[in-house]
Amino acid sequence: MISLKDFNYTLLHQDKNSRARLGRLNVFGKEVITPVFMPVGTRATVKFLSPEDIKKIGASIILSNTYHLWLRPGNEIVKKAGGLHRFMNYDGPILTDSGGFQVFSLADSRKISEDGVTFKSHLDGTRLFMAPEDSIRIQMDLGSDIAMSFDECIPYPASYDYVKKSMERTLRWAKRGKDIHHKNDQALFGIVQGGDYEDLRSYCAKELTKMDFDGYSIGGTSVGEDKETMYRMIDYSIKELPADKPRYLMGVGAINDILNGIERGVDMFDCVLPTRIARHGTLMTSEGRINIKKQIYKDDFSPLDKECDCECCQNYTKAYLNHLFRANEGLGMRLLSIHNLRFLTRLVEGAKEAIKEDRFLEYKEYILNKYHFDERGF
Repeated sequence: MISLKDFNYTLLHQDKNSRARLGRLNVFGKEVITPVFMPVGTRATVKFLSPEDIKKIGASIILSNTYHLWLRPGNEIVKKAGGLHRFMNYDGPILTDSGGFQVFSLADSRKISEDGVTFKSHLDGTRLFMAPEDSIRIQMDLGSDIAMSFDECIPYPASYDYVKKSMERTLRWAKRGKDIHHKNDQALFGIVQGGDYEDLRSYCAKELTKMDFDGYSIGGTSVGEDKETMYRMIDYSIKELPADKPRYLMGVGAINDILNGIERGVDMFDCVLPTRIARHGTLMTSEGRINIKKQIYKDDFSPLDKECDCECCQNYTKAYLNHLFRANEGLGMRLLSIHNLRFLTRLVEGAKEAIKEDRFLEYKEYILNKYHFDERGF
């Protein structure tokens, strides 16, 4: 019988020159080797891609969104289907976020209280309410392997007093959610908040650790702060987190951010970035960022990236991809999304090998020097 004992993290090796970790995450019998990048399947699908595509890319875990699935098709429908895995015909591990970020970033007229958040649906303006307990119940209905605590996502910058009150509320919400979570085949992560204030981040991480979550997420980053501030937020959070639990940096997918996160001891990453920029024609390649829409690729019959082993690069030329994109063909968006996701999957595969051989810092420097990315990291 499956139980939470079947969810655990094992540290396999730590790089001797950094805090980078190679680990094995046992997700109820499904193995995930970390560090890992998780493609985002917001509405129970990674846009334009099938579960078979995801497996070919080499992704070992994906993310879906509680807020969007709650609104459409509804958590009851997914539960009736047998949970997300059966609903979307995907047998790999699935993580669901809490819906907190979407409530604060997409919904209109939100009002925060101790009970939860009142807001209007971004779809039709319907007035809705979500409490920490609601988020957990929805995620239990969805049947993901990993659920997230409901937290308050705050803007950057924010005053110390505001962040302190928000962080304390996030801790109270985390406890309320944990108290009602009772699904034995679903892990629950706490989320560290605290803005860019070291004492608040440290306190939040310590208090969440006392609650003994199955893993810990670092939230409130990549919301407008500069890179160095974000890296400080990670440092402030991680130093107080237990070494025997997985660490997840939420919403981060730029190359430099992933590498800097791994260097600091982060195990898991997710972001819509690779698929979102692909749908606009922007690709991460071994020669740097390119925009396939440009006229120069109209008669370029070379592969998109000669170093990439993905379906897109092995079978199609830049000229064909340029044509597909200009003709607004869905196949173009699918192939470009496959490439960007495979690029990031290969990036973390290289990181794993480098950690194993105690050369992660050299690997990071090599990648950042070779790929000529700008400050955004792609």
